[in-house]
Amino acid sequence: MTVVPPAAGEPRRPDGPRNPGDAWVIAPSGEKYWGRFGAAGLLAYDPERGILLQHRVSWSHFGGTWGLPGGAMHEGESAIVGAVREAQEEAGVPDGSVRPRFTSVLDLDVWSYTTVIADVVRPFEPVISDPESVALEWVPVDEVDARPLHPGFGSAWPTLRALLDVRPSLVVDGANVVGSVPDGWWKDRAGAASRLAARLDGLALPADDLGIRGTTWFPEVALVVEGRAREIVTPSMESDAEAPELLPAGGVSLVRAQAAGDDAIVAEVERRTRAGQLVVAVTSDRELQNRVAGAGAMQVHSAGWLLDVLAK
Repeated sequence: MTVVPPAAGEPRRPDGPRNPGDAWVIAPSGEKYWGRFGAAGLLAYDPERGILLQHRVSWSHFGGTWGLPGGAMHEGESAIVGAVREAQEEAGVPDGSVRPRFTSVLDLDVWSYTTVIADVVRPFEPVISDPESVALEWVPVDEVDARPLHPGFGSAWPTLRALLDVRPSLVVDGANVVGSVPDGWWKDRAGAASRLAARLDGLALPADDLGIRGTTWFPEVALVVEGRAREIVTPSMESDAEAPELLPAGGVSLVRAQAAGDDAIVAEVERRTRAGQLVVAVTSDRELQNRVAGAGAMQVHSAGWLLDVLAK
């Protein structure tokens, strides 16, 4: 592998010092790839408007084609941070406007490109904010193929398009998971549930078990709480508000069981399955495992499995 800095007219930041990642990687075959530390791009998906695409300026690599906002990653930067940073620099994507659902990695050994598939949670209009774009458009999913696509994006698009319809979610038996660790949880059930919710926020899992190779998924998480644990308090709660059935706690929804916790877990699995989600349920209760499987859970894991994942 050879690293070569950009020549005149090749991608680089228009002002300020050049980042060490802004360089070409030359493979032994002679092919070159942009980004000394790899590259990442953001596939922002808005169900109403489609995919945010960038029309690349003519002097850029594969200029004149359409692709995703993205670029070279910085040293030590995560793919999600890099993709969002590049999308902000190139398309003015606002903070908090997208939520990652998958990352898909093309790994060529000498270089890698990560596509971050993210749902738009706060609609926005893109803004051309650097010289690398001729245009930025929301393109309906069915019309993406009609554009002259960047070769890399074009070859990946069929796989990425299929991922747009895949929505994994995790339904967690909070009492079972909390109760599996003898750490004094019985002294403060709501506090123990709150700590579990904090650990679940931003959970990332390899998607191999879902039959989707080369991806990591960031599931929607439903934490079902019952009994005294229903008194759980999060920063997003208003102290004088009546507790709703679903309360967002970062990336976690709290489901407060009004009666039997097992029934609430089964109902949540059924609700998410009807909505077309791929549901993974977490409980070590054998009878409940059979019930959630019958309710449509694609997979059922024990509390120990989840605790092992959280410990990594």
